[in-house]
Amino acid sequence: MDEKQLLELALKLGFADAAVINTEELVFVPAFRSLCEENLCGKYGVNYACPPDCGTVEEMKKKVLHWRQALIMQTMWDIEDPLDSEQIKPAKTQHNQLTRQLIDQAGIPGLMIGASGCSLCSPCAITEGKPCRFPKLQYSCMSAYCIFVKEMTERCHMDYDCAPGITTFFSMYCFQERVS
Repeated sequence: MDEKQLLELALKLGFADAAVINTEELVFVPAFRSLCEENLCGKYGVNYACPPDCGTVEEMKKKVLHWRQALIMQTMWDIEDPLDSEQIKPAKTQHNQLTRQLIDQAGIPGLMIGASGCSLCSPCAITEGKPCRFPKLQYSCMSAYCIFVKEMTERCHMDYDCAPGITTFFSMYCFQERVS
């Protein structure tokens, strides 16, 4: 599946917008790791896909740059308060499920980066001292990768802040493996 087909599939599945960017154009800000350490989502240290267990900032960046391109996907939600977890959590879950649906239909190798940390298992197996149940499906969020999302959306000509009462989520699918 090529770039154009991925974009068409994203829009057909219901994403509000989609764009392709070269991964080398992404901006990584190591200082963003402190946002994960604040643990506002509650997954820090209790989820394999989240810091500190997902990898160092440099390891996460290397995972992204292993791929040449990234499909950026956006959904928009009528959510007045972006801190209202009762509305945010189900919206992020739906966004990530839609991302997984696209990946499954595309059928090409790649790396999923979600709108939030992995929520395939509740609780994550790490809390039981067991290995990840779905290591090939596990995904980390853009914060764990320290990706500057606002800068990414500008480079993709996508709206970051849409309007009052509209909350946007972004995910990414990195594809087209680099040959060393």
